[in-house]
This record gives sequence, structure tokens and C-alpha cells, in this order.
Amino acid sequence: MFFHSRLLPLLVRRNRHYYSTKLTHTDPSTGEAKMVSVADKNITRREARAIGYILLPPETYELLEKNELHTAKGNVLGVAQIAGIQAAKQTSQLIPLCHPLLLDKIDVNLRLAQDRVECESIVRCQGKTGVEMEALTATNIALLTVYDMCKASSKKMVIEGIRVVEKSGGKSGSWEWSS
Repeated sequence: MFFHSRLLPLLVRRNRHYYSTKLTHTDPSTGEAKMVSVADKNITRREARAIGYILLPPETYELLEKNELHTAKGNVLGVAQIAGIQAAKQTSQLIPLCHPLLLDKIDVNLRLAQDRVECESIVRCQGKTGVEMEALTATNIALLTVYDMCKASSKKMVIEGIRVVEKSGGKSGSWEWSS
């Protein structure tokens, strides 16, 4: 389900757990970066959904709407979808302290909506750590690909609203953004 970007959503917790009062990727005594150990965590079904959008000037939006922006690189939304999928699979190589994960599902969906392209990415795995970073990476790269493929039409595009809107699995349980 796509989002309505005009609303300012509030974070709502569905369980009793609260956020940590410390950073988990730094050593508490030195402040140095460290990779979190997942050795003692249980394998559970993990899923995350991230969204975002790229604002387009009217002339660029019209080209996409008419499906005329088939660049030398291919169909814009189709190529962006594949780029997002590939990005999710490469997240641990892009973000230094992310664990490599065997992903069960990656859905990247893009659609035209008013003055923008909206992107929603859903990532799932059976693992010891969550897939929020993979969903965020998929959304970011898909939208960057739209920018790359449309920049010949206009460079006046803005990527906004990228965030995780749902997460499930693991010790902290489930949560979602709600408006």
C-alpha cells in the first residue's frame, strides 16, 4: 500500500519495548564503531517496508506519464525497480556494519502519483537481524535511478520522505508509522 506524502506521520509502537538509550554500533567506553553480535539471537521471520518519493517537474512527469521517457538505458520505472532489488541484495557491501543476509523476498514497486514517483520496498528474511536497512537501501537506489534516467529532461528533482514505515520480527517486535 502506497502512502499519502502530504501527511506527517507519527511513530506508533505496537509493543511495550522502548528504544535503546545507547547506540548499539559503538563501543560504550571508547565510542569506536563495532559490529553488533547476532550470535545469541534467535532466527525469526523479519520484514520491513520502506517508502519514499521523488518530486518531478511537470515536463518530466508528463514524459513519464506518457511513457515516452524510454532512455538509452531503458524504461525508467522498470530499470529503477531492478536497481532497487539489486541494491537490497548488496546492502551489507554498501553500509559497513550491516550483516550480510539471505533475503527471502524483495518487492520494489514504483508508481506515478500527481507530481512524483512513489517507491515502496518490502524485504523479508528468516534471520537473526532485521531487514530495515535493506528496505531503505532498495528505496533510495530505486529513486536515485529515476533521477539518473530523468536528468536529461530536468535536474530539478527532489528525493524526499524516505523512511521505514513497518517492521516486524525479532526481539523488539513490530511497529509502524501511523498518521
